[in-house]
Amino acid sequence: MRTSASGPVTGEGTVFARSHDMTAATPVAVVTGASGGIGAATARGLAAAGYEVVLTARREERLRELAGELTAAGHRARVHVLDVTDRAAVDALAASLDRCDVLVANAGGALGADPVATGDPAEWRRMYEVNVIGTLHTTQALLPALTASGDGTVVVISSTAGHATYEGGAGYVAAKHGAHVLAETLRLEIVGTPVRVIEIAPGMVRTEGFATTRFRGDTEKAAKVYAGVAEPLTAEDVADAVTWAVTRPSHVNVDLLVVRPRAQASNTKVHRES
Repeated sequence: MRTSASGPVTGEGTVFARSHDMTAATPVAVVTGASGGIGAATARGLAAAGYEVVLTARREERLRELAGELTAAGHRARVHVLDVTDRAAVDALAASLDRCDVLVANAGGALGADPVATGDPAEWRRMYEVNVIGTLHTTQALLPALTASGDGTVVVISSTAGHATYEGGAGYVAAKHGAHVLAETLRLEIVGTPVRVIEIAPGMVRTEGFATTRFRGDTEKAAKVYAGVAEPLTAEDVADAVTWAVTRPSHVNVDLLVVRPRAQASNTKVHRES
């Protein structure tokens, strides 16, 4: 069991080592897209690891439900309604914080599964705005506070789509490639500063709403994504990876962690049971 200066830290049944001295002021983690799925699960994991979590997303009611759950469990959480594509709103978030130790840039999503020949440019633009420009906005706005913390961490939630393409996915793949390149380049540019840059790239994850949103509310098409796959990843699986990476000792940087279900060998090779 690893321990910190203040003892062991547990979250979701796993023991994590804290990279911060929790006897000092409580470190703060900002999680974007925290109203559900991976974002909400990550907020729970980081709260259990001793962070005060700042929950951001557009759906205020969902954020307040999660904040209530966390505070009832004895954790510290606050809500900040946010659209990451609105730079003025992101700057206001940054100005409202006394400190920031971790940014989890999770807000994103996919729209459509059309081939390049018939893809909707508006959907491509929206995906790029949220997945790439939204990550850029939050990173730029919070980087000064992350640096000032003396031990900051940026976590970019990309996707295996950011590392290999597949038919019908070009718009989303392009956006997630952008998120990957942002993380990789940022790491090069800020080396020597007290900020780590971590990229978590999940494969097939079954979360509420992701596939349904992608297929414009068509639940039948959404269900086919996971048909025959015994155990796709869950939001908690990805959150476990995020929390583990964030809580490594300060000198340890997890550059890129690709997480897939056992049934998925690649973006195009998935074992499906009849």
